[in-house]
Amino acid sequence: MAQIRIQNVRKEFGAFTAVRSSSFTIEDGEFFMLLGPSGCGKTTTLRMMAGLELPTSGEIFIDGEEVGMKPASQRDIAFVFQMFALYPHMNVRKNISYPLVSQGMKREEVRTRVAEVARILKIEHILDKPVGGLSGGDRQRVALGRAIVRRPKAFFMDEPLGALDAEFREHMAEELRALHDRMGATTVYVTHDQLEAMQMGDKIVVMNHGVVEQFGKPQQIYDWPATKFVAQFIGSPSMNFLEFEGMIGIGGNSVDLGGVKVDVPAAREGRDGRLTLGVRPEHVKFRDDAAYRGRVSAVEYLGTTQTVTLATEHGELKARISSAHKVREEELVGLDFDARTLSLFDAESGKALLSEGNEGVLGHG
Repeated sequence: MAQIRIQNVRKEFGAFTAVRSSSFTIEDGEFFMLLGPSGCGKTTTLRMMAGLELPTSGEIFIDGEEVGMKPASQRDIAFVFQMFALYPHMNVRKNISYPLVSQGMKREEVRTRVAEVARILKIEHILDKPVGGLSGGDRQRVALGRAIVRRPKAFFMDEPLGALDAEFREHMAEELRALHDRMGATTVYVTHDQLEAMQMGDKIVVMNHGVVEQFGKPQQIYDWPATKFVAQFIGSPSMNFLEFEGMIGIGGNSVDLGGVKVDVPAAREGRDGRLTLGVRPEHVKFRDDAAYRGRVSAVEYLGTTQTVTLATEHGELKARISSAHKVREEELVGLDFDARTLSLFDAESGKALLSEGNEGVLGHG
């Protein structure tokens, strides 16, 4: 398959900059996620990799070859679209075989490859059916089959599960990941769904306003967000932010939160001014003798867990705790934080100040 390298790639549409100097590397065989909200530049980045858009500047390498200005037909890649893009007048077999037939491949080889792909995708029983009567899941499998049958260097997928309902999306996500593991193909996948990205990806790039905010493994991004945007975008409920005036020096490992000393991991940057302490809801613990306090304003029962909303001196905070813990509205509770789970940001720039775990940070370009 292929390694893909993006180096200082920029895309402008007139006065609008869709992608700003992005750089990252997708290793051979990785399932790589481009994640971000609508309009962040993720699909434009994917289309530039595929040759459907040409970059304004920068370089794109596939398998060591610079392909930035080459059309899609010269890049040996396969693209899977959200809306399947099947030929309605052809049956399943002809849809899958079309790329091979158009290349002039011998009939026997075409037949062998289509049979192999149908077996991998478990669609042998629908090969001779028209695509118009297929379910959304089967139509997506056919679209995948048409991409796989060419045996390209890389697969590019633009929200391929976006048209499916929630329950079937989860099932197809598992199938796609299992298919990737069997084939070992380099796959680049665009999504706005952070749960899908965390579930499927070996690595994730998080984008916002055309900028790569962070890239790395899912757990690294979850545990050590590089910016407030990443911290808020990843996780449900999202990370709590407590804003305060304070200071921390390089290597410092505590902050003063309203007169309460809170331990944090060592800081790689010092800051004096407006800071934001970040803590995920599942890392908030209730402890009667804790110095930092919050008043319960709402309780949401979720079965084995409950989400408790509290008002604190520095803003609203959510805690996800066991449903066995009895909590009453208006109750004043002590809040305990484990230093290893905390993040600290510059409130103005949104950049993380702590050193541990930030090797995958690219920051703003």
